[in-house]
Amino acid sequence: MPYVNLRDGEDIEGLLKRFQSSMQRSGILRELRNRRFFRSKSEQDRMDKARNVRRARRRQTLGH
Repeated sequence: MPYVNLRDGEDIEGLLKRFQSSMQRSGILRELRNRRFFRSKSEQDRMDKARNVRRARRRQTLGH
């Protein structure tokens, strides 16, 4: 579980912003959304394949 410590002279908004970014990087919220409903293995494979196709297409258009 991500946590942040209050730095000297830091306001609450800065602390909250650092905590939110650490939550994003950890992937906890994404995993929570994915586990909200049961998905069969084949359905998850289809979704993963579609995500990889979108990602590859996006990389190709960016020129990477």
